[in-house]
Amino acid sequence: MISRPSPSAALRGGGVAVALALCAAWAIPPTGGQSPTGTAGPPVLYAVSFPEPEHRWMQVTVTFTGLSPVPLSLRMSSASPGRYARHDFAKNVFDLQAEDGAGNAIEPLRSAMTHWNIAGHDGTVTVTYRIYGDRIDGTYLAIDDTHAHLNMPASLLWGVGMEARPATVRFIPPAERDWRVATQLYPSDDPLTFTAPNLSYLLDSPVEFSAFGDRSFIVTDPSDSAYAPTFRVAVHHEGTEAELARYAGHVERIVREMVAVFGEFPRFETGRYTFLADYVPSASSDAMEHRNSTVLSSPGALGSPGLLGSVSHEFFHVWNVERIRPRSLEPFDFERVNPSDELWLAEGFTNYYGALILQRAGLVPLLDTLNRFVSAIDTVRLGPGRQFRSAVDMSRLAPFTDAATAIDRTNWDNLFISYYTWGETLGLGLDLMLRARAVDADAPAVTLDDYMRLLWARFGRFGGDTPGMVARPYALADTRAALADLTGDPAFADNFFDRFVEGHEAIDFVPLFARAGLVLAPRAARRGWLGPVQFRFGRGGARVVAPSPFDSPLYDAGIARDDVLMSIDGRSFSSTGQLDEIIGDRPAGERLSVTYSRRGELRTTRVTLAEDPRLAVAAQERRGQRLTAAQRQFRRDWLDSQID
Repeated sequence: MISRPSPSAALRGGGVAVALALCAAWAIPPTGGQSPTGTAGPPVLYAVSFPEPEHRWMQVTVTFTGLSPVPLSLRMSSASPGRYARHDFAKNVFDLQAEDGAGNAIEPLRSAMTHWNIAGHDGTVTVTYRIYGDRIDGTYLAIDDTHAHLNMPASLLWGVGMEARPATVRFIPPAERDWRVATQLYPSDDPLTFTAPNLSYLLDSPVEFSAFGDRSFIVTDPSDSAYAPTFRVAVHHEGTEAELARYAGHVERIVREMVAVFGEFPRFETGRYTFLADYVPSASSDAMEHRNSTVLSSPGALGSPGLLGSVSHEFFHVWNVERIRPRSLEPFDFERVNPSDELWLAEGFTNYYGALILQRAGLVPLLDTLNRFVSAIDTVRLGPGRQFRSAVDMSRLAPFTDAATAIDRTNWDNLFISYYTWGETLGLGLDLMLRARAVDADAPAVTLDDYMRLLWARFGRFGGDTPGMVARPYALADTRAALADLTGDPAFADNFFDRFVEGHEAIDFVPLFARAGLVLAPRAARRGWLGPVQFRFGRGGARVVAPSPFDSPLYDAGIARDDVLMSIDGRSFSSTGQLDEIIGDRPAGERLSVTYSRRGELRTTRVTLAEDPRLAVAAQERRGQRLTAAQRQFRRDWLDSQID
């Protein structure tokens, strides 16, 4: 414990007097939506201040009242909504002190790395601690002299047994800084004081506290003209006002196109949805969905290309995941990892729609969208991991792969295919299959949009009585049953799930793309290829920096990770271009002599080139082939705007 007095000891001094003063100051009725008051006990009161933001820590004072005489058990979360791996947020907590309602100091007992017990209190406990944060992304806490970016599980301690209590959070800006708050928390009459109806909603509510750029727009619900939620775009950035206005305009186009998929907005608890963006050089590239908001971060400037992909992906989560929610994620466990069988749909279908909506909104060129889809298709069809695991199996591995940290090297390149990518191809494939069936006279005219609407109607629209919670989460079997009901063809649903979702097969996209007048073919038929090997080039050659892919030419030749290729066919190289020049137009099946170094020992072997299996896509009309009317209509129905 740091022995010097806390820089903001005034927040803690005076014991019960301060606690009562805080209660009085924060007893402000919310104005932005449903009242978060309840019968679960008096509110938990938080004061969040920033005495020395340049040193990247903040101070939190939290007051619990109306406690039973048993010890108060405190927790720091180890999991965060939207993330599937464990994170040790408690490591950044320091200088934790406690006192009772009379101002008497109580020694907190740390019973585990994320647990503190406080015994001997008088029914009131005020805890003050400091916490360090220096990573701007969707998972952690970040503080500097320009802003504070709070992911709540990485920021706030909470009390066991008080999960149903409402909470009040007061933000205190650093001296001489005109910081404002952007958040999905319930607003009050005080612009720096917010409330939450329960712990789940509190911990699912990120905050940007800064002099951010601010834009808002309103979109009327397509199904109810009396409902018109507000969308707030709060961006901490270093760009211009013109760039912010243009960005907000693009966000609005995404929102309007996205709601057309489902036909209606959810009922946002406070009547608004907030985009929280940090586009500054110190940020990490990330994005994270929440109930009524999303976090977006990037080191790129506000006008940089690529930012809108995250916007589109995360906003689709408003329906898919936040409300159409797997049973495995509801309720969310803040103390343990949350494995799920359904991330191929929850994240993968969202990935597909993230790209599709940008295309429908006219924000990306068609070729960029198609090339992205083809890249995903190649990743799945060529990925060695498909031999061992299904898309469902890959979903279960999220606690090991979703921003999880470990220091040992793995063989994930050969054993894992991202559920984002695999799920994207499943969404793409199912959409095209359904559209192709609709062309047939005896099949229902349904698309993946209809499938998502059905899932929304069954599992998402109902909501529930507890803000932030989902009353009807789904299981894997429910997704299969929904497809059978949508198509009226249980055999079709079983075939799709058995082969492609729970099985190991890859969808054949060649005939499906042809329906839209798109030619999908090998990019370099019969040309030789070393395989999808990752190299790091230098003067001495090319180091293999990841495990050689199973069944690739280098793998079959015995060349492994950390080996350094020195020459091929007697020719040295130090760049991708030089290596491509050596391989050139050599045909598949040709054998080449390779000299390589393993732990300093020179070795020679022979490598047999494989045929390059990667695909390329081209529109028929670009190849001099005329589109049929059916192909043209198929493409329009799939890729053009769905807004009337």
